Amino acid sequence: MTSRFQFVDDLRATYEVKRLCQVLDVNRSSYYKWLAGAEARAARQREDLVLAEKIREVHGESGGVYGSPRVTAELRERGHAVNEKRIARVMRAFNITGIRLHSTWTATDGRLRSSTGTVTRSVRESFRTSGDEAGVSKSTTLVESWRGSSVREGSTCR
Repeated sequence: MTSRFQFVDDLRATYEVKRLCQVLDVNRSSYYKWLAGAEARAARQREDLVLAEKIREVHGESGGVYGSPRVTAELRERGHAVNEKRIARVMRAFNITGIRLHSTWTATDGRLRSSTGTVTRSVRESFRTSGDEAGVSKSTTLVESWRGSSVREGSTCR
């Protein structure tokens, strides 16, 4: 998606900047400030390309395991002054990802699974209900409800 400032810049040879800014609801001073920063943005993009190559090198040496915190630490050890947020941004921009070791839970086909395997039988069976007991649970202790009344042991709740 192109910014409104870029749109004004593309059409400024054909139309007045004042008119384009009025139509696009952009302040002219903001457009000119954006235009003055074009050189700095281009320099940052060139630096990001160089940084991405360094990140790919460290990432490749780790076997594709390192994420932004470890890549940042490794680059700092090599003498580069880098910020983890910038490393993370460049890694996202160039689609460089580390391996995630935490498991995530999904319930897509009615069965609970984790990314590391199927849930154990005891957990799976605790969620099963049969026939007319669907939606009915038995209370095993005395529980105070939000209304102030209590539910007795062995009674059922719907």
